Amino acid sequence: MATAHKSETVMQVTDLCVDFWVDGQLYPAATHVSFEVARGETLAIVGESGSGKSTSAMALLGLLPDNSRTSGSVKLLGKEILGLRSRDLREIRGKDIAVIFQEPMTALNPVYTVGFQIVEVLRAHLDLTPNEAKARAIDLLAKVEMPIPAASFRKFPHQLSGGQRQRAMIAMAIACDPVLLIADEPTTALDVTVQAEILDLLRSLRDRIDSGIILITHDMGVVADMADRVVVMKDGATVEVGDTLDIFRSPKHPYTKSLLAAVPKLLTAGDRPVVDVREPEPVARIPALSFRDVAIEYAKRGRVPAFRAAEGITFDVFPGETVGLVGESGSGKTTLGRAAVGLLPVTEGSLSVVGVDITRARAKGLRPVRRKTGIVFQDPGSSLNPRWPIGESIGEPLFLAREAKGRELDRRVEELLNQVELPVSYRNRYPHELSGGQRQRVGIARALALAPDLLVADEPTSALDVSVQARFLELLQGLQQRFGFACLFISHDLAVIDELADRIVVMHRGKIVEQGAKDAILRNPQDPYTQQLIAAVPVPDPVAQRTRREGRTAK
Repeated sequence: MATAHKSETVMQVTDLCVDFWVDGQLYPAATHVSFEVARGETLAIVGESGSGKSTSAMALLGLLPDNSRTSGSVKLLGKEILGLRSRDLREIRGKDIAVIFQEPMTALNPVYTVGFQIVEVLRAHLDLTPNEAKARAIDLLAKVEMPIPAASFRKFPHQLSGGQRQRAMIAMAIACDPVLLIADEPTTALDVTVQAEILDLLRSLRDRIDSGIILITHDMGVVADMADRVVVMKDGATVEVGDTLDIFRSPKHPYTKSLLAAVPKLLTAGDRPVVDVREPEPVARIPALSFRDVAIEYAKRGRVPAFRAAEGITFDVFPGETVGLVGESGSGKTTLGRAAVGLLPVTEGSLSVVGVDITRARAKGLRPVRRKTGIVFQDPGSSLNPRWPIGESIGEPLFLAREAKGRELDRRVEELLNQVELPVSYRNRYPHELSGGQRQRVGIARALALAPDLLVADEPTSALDVSVQARFLELLQGLQQRFGFACLFISHDLAVIDELADRIVVMHRGKIVEQGAKDAILRNPQDPYTQQLIAAVPVPDPVAQRTRREGRTAK
């Protein structure tokens, strides 16, 4: 945690109110929000999904939809910007204030390469030639640890992993060295090692150009690592403001206390004695998911050569068991998850799902398998149909499987909404009317609709705040105990994996480097890469996290 510079205020927000006009009525999303951000300071805004964090931040730049109404005052370097004309705001966006959006797949233009989009920002605000802009864009991609920056410059967003897309978004945001950076869940899709590097990068940017940062996040470890001050929001209102150390050590408001209590903590060998780290004895039962020497390859397309995303993959997931699949962005985790539900073909080896060998199955042969499997995608914004109310998206699997229709379908949809703790009234809302965390819960409800035998969860808690995340993990464990389904849980959050998984598989560059019982991997890791992963996990304690960061930097 850095010490804030005693310098001029970059942004001053006073009595900011945001309302939305929905169905002939005004709904408040943020009420009388006030805060300041100084040069060289990081202000974290935390709170559960739907608390008004992102709404308040997007209001600062006039990025809210047409049915919104804002009032109050927003001053950038002493100049009022709330209510400016669109033309004047465009001069500020990207140059003076930049935003790292929560969902890069929906924020990036799918028809242009990431390099083109970064160059576009550079040339819109800086006097650069095309060659100079390209060179700077490649340098920015290198700074955010994008693999093979020159090649990534020519790739489209869909050709990158979730974490790589987030890194491209960050490169675009810092392109013009803004005086204020609004980071809306900037590390949501990043594994812990890259997250640590990105946070170091943001600290470097803040110190190098003395910029201010507004950090919107639900990850209290990131708050402990980055923030100087914290604003806690609930139901659109500010409930507590204070220095980071004071918030963590002596929170005043009951909601802040409950928020901190819900944070999952990764226990090390020193925190909890390791009783038995041996792999449990094999049980004579059929696995719900079985990989045997599997290789998955993306075929050559035009000038893009073939790419082997995974190789030599062997592991099982049994009914009633949760296997955590961890590894950095681009390691092949999501590739295995998609292959498990028949969305990607297997190049070598054999793959069995719910007792059916799908290694060379055609589309027709996959239909009965897909009725017994469910998947929660990493990016809820791009996986839901934007033209459908969420009630239709949740009910579609039930309707297509002919399991329910009419009033019974309505009842099942309402039941699923209750299970993921969304109001039944939300069934008529569209995806763009929900927060990122609320959209993720819709994706979870849709995946659970058919009570699957195998659930593949690809970063299902990445967009959830810690309080909702804790309730979701309890819900998932309860549903698993009730229905006995197998779960392949893909995540970069090792604290969540520690709480949920029975066994862990660690991937690195398309290969499994270590697998075994949870305690064996997290409390007694043997592979250097696993040790590096665990060392990079931020802890929700400002003093302890600073000590960990300094120790990591000293190596």
